[in-house]
Amino acid sequence: MCHVIVTCRSMLWTLLSIMAAFGELIAFMSTDWLVGFPRTPDAVFNHHGATTAGEAYRPTLGIYGRCIKLPHMQRRILCGPYAVHFGEIASGFWQATSIFLAAGILLLCAVAFISVFTMCFQSIMKKSIFNVCGLLQGIAGLFLILGLMLYPAGWGSEKVQVYCGPDAAPYRAGLCSMGWAFYTAMGGTVLTFICAVFSAQAEIATSSDKVQEEIEEGKSLICLL
Repeated sequence: MCHVIVTCRSMLWTLLSIMAAFGELIAFMSTDWLVGFPRTPDAVFNHHGATTAGEAYRPTLGIYGRCIKLPHMQRRILCGPYAVHFGEIASGFWQATSIFLAAGILLLCAVAFISVFTMCFQSIMKKSIFNVCGLLQGIAGLFLILGLMLYPAGWGSEKVQVYCGPDAAPYRAGLCSMGWAFYTAMGGTVLTFICAVFSAQAEIATSSDKVQEEIEEGKSLICLL
């Protein structure tokens, strides 16, 4: 018989797991990792910035995409991938970042999908589904940390120097500033580890004595605070 068990801690863990996966996925797909120095579409760069007539804007550069403004275009900003193939990503460090982030996000999405069904299934192959998911989230967090640590090492690539100036170097962003996607990825990583720890609380809540008493009374829907 399937028992639907809903507790505040298990629902909170499920919600946070979905938020972590969604946040990391959005950050990975975004072009707002680096925000370049102000320029106009036909700007000429010097050491003091871009100096030409016209409306200045700040291009953005992601791990595999970018947003730029091209001259004589009706659309103000053109966003899309600059790398058609994996080998065209700006540097080897960013390629490694892509691999680690993708692996971490894949695990987080799998956990987020499984977490929806934890109301009905609390074990898998005689193992607590919360403990298994917590372990996967911990592994995902390690992948994400590795990716974020390697990401600044690619700032010395030619692609980054086009956006951030010749002073850009590994772990030095030059004239660029960090975009919201980088901070979102960092926040998602912290949230991932919080979820990994909190999964133990979700396990305790769904296997408490109160839950067992409700099951013994024959209830199929169990809701506890």
